[in-house]
Amino acid sequence: MDPRMDRQIDFIIELEGLKSVLRRSYLINGDRLENSAEHSWHICVMAMVLMEHANQPIDLNKTIRMLLIHDIVEIEAGDTYCYDDGNMVEQHQRERIAADNLFGMLPEDQARQLMALWEEFEEAQTPEARFAGAMDRFMPLLQSYFTDGKAWVENEIHKDQVIERNEPISDGSETLWEYSLSLIEEGVNRGWLSQ
Repeated sequence: MDPRMDRQIDFIIELEGLKSVLRRSYLINGDRLENSAEHSWHICVMAMVLMEHANQPIDLNKTIRMLLIHDIVEIEAGDTYCYDDGNMVEQHQRERIAADNLFGMLPEDQARQLMALWEEFEEAQTPEARFAGAMDRFMPLLQSYFTDGKAWVENEIHKDQVIERNEPISDGSETLWEYSLSLIEEGVNRGWLSQ
């Protein structure tokens, strides 16, 4: 057997675990929670469809690669609910350890490439990372809105929390942020978000 391919296959098998990581966002039909693998796929397609709304031109290929790997760390670190302030404090440290472990399974050159993409996403300084971050926040916002605020109501989420969490959408797309604000306001009007 080829030792390089063995490491690659081991990593690919490990990725299966992402399908078992449940998020706190419901599918739009409202019948179950989404898993992290579904989330990653959906925001990649969303980036392809919505890229014309990015604030700056982006390299779509790089953006999609970033979106595909950004949540792999959840296999070990778990998903942290974005409105859980207590767990958010430790999230980056847990995810950094998971990134070292998981990407470290790969041959060194590939480990470096994926780690660099993951770090770029986390730092949110490039047009691709900012747009990827916008996609990562925009989809759960859509899911909350189009399930009649199901997750918002269940978790007693306030309008200010949603605005604070999702304001970075504007760094990637002002257009999508304006759309988001209209959804948030409508969520308040319908009683799904408290003031």
